[in-house]
Amino acid sequence: MAFTNSDVIKIIVVEDEVTMQLILKKYLGEQYEVEIFKDGVDALAFMQQGNMPDLIISDLNTPVMGGLGLTQQLKASDFFNSIPIVILSGEESSEMIIKCLEAGADDYLVKPFNPKELEARLRVVLRRIRKS
Repeated sequence: MAFTNSDVIKIIVVEDEVTMQLILKKYLGEQYEVEIFKDGVDALAFMQQGNMPDLIISDLNTPVMGGLGLTQQLKASDFFNSIPIVILSGEESSEMIIKCLEAGADDYLVKPFNPKELEARLRVVLRRIRKS
């Protein structure tokens, strides 16, 4: 399924855990158009077919290509480098958070997280990109 309504904010979620996929799809799907992929390679292929999201949420550790690798790929691309990325991870080391932010991620949220906090962070990132 590809994105359809151009008025709705489109979010790609990269997450390999089925339970987390369901939670994010249910919670975010109430307000956004959400596409879920199990790894960054699938999400990138979807985008290369012309499906441009307004924002990407990626788990740090997915098979094949996780959040850090996806962030690095997107930020190296002239075509995709302006898409904001929020990393979700069970890893809360400052070192990894800094690494992701320096690679170009716009935010980093540690699992488990409050869905309302994720929503608030998404609004901040989306507000920031709409001003530029």
